[in-house]
Amino acid sequence: MLVKQKIKYIQTLGQKKFREEEGLFIAEGPKLVKELLEADAASVKEVYALQDWIDENKKSLNKTVIIAISEIELERISQLTTPNKVLAIVQQYETDKIVSAKDNITLVLDDVQDPGNLGTIIRIADWFGVRQIVCSNNSADMYNPKVVQSTMGSIARVKVFYTHLEEWLADQKNINIYAASLDGEDVTTINKIREGIIIIGNESKGISPSILSLAANKITIPRIGEAESLNAAVAAGIILSHILT
Repeated sequence: MLVKQKIKYIQTLGQKKFREEEGLFIAEGPKLVKELLEADAASVKEVYALQDWIDENKKSLNKTVIIAISEIELERISQLTTPNKVLAIVQQYETDKIVSAKDNITLVLDDVQDPGNLGTIIRIADWFGVRQIVCSNNSADMYNPKVVQSTMGSIARVKVFYTHLEEWLADQKNINIYAASLDGEDVTTINKIREGIIIIGNESKGISPSILSLAANKITIPRIGEAESLNAAVAAGIILSHILT
């Protein structure tokens, strides 16, 4: 049985301030928690779950602290509208303070603020084997519960960094920088790359002029219909599918 103090503590991890203070985040649902346990079990500090989920997953829970709870208790600690069997408290992943684009494909996100978009982009990056994403400081928090949920476990495999983008981009010498822009070159005609930086902009404003000016290559997804723009995550997926080997 969960005491009130513990319930309140878990609830506070839904807020960025407390997540940063504790160095922890929340992950929920059978698929997501299982993915995190398989990717990095040591980072999963505590699991709160219904007994039937515990019984089904005993082999994955060797050294993890497991607390059996009731459906009512799960509802009280969950960040979801419809709680789903299990909630985990996870250690935030270590990321280097300085990341280099050399010999890598790097996604750069300029003020991508929608949590669902960020989470989906992390998942898309994982699908295409992109191992690092560099975000502006105004982008959504990677540990926001909606972001974590949207990654479906990819958050454990893709490193996400936050920095001042103009300074970071200026430091990436002799690296091709591609910016998604409506007036760019058709991405389907671009040669495949093994190294480079791909910039995706804000959902409504696109890439800021100061960031766009640092990109030597503007690329676009050919438009056939009448839609004004594409969702940031959808755009990222299409671009990666065309530009990577």
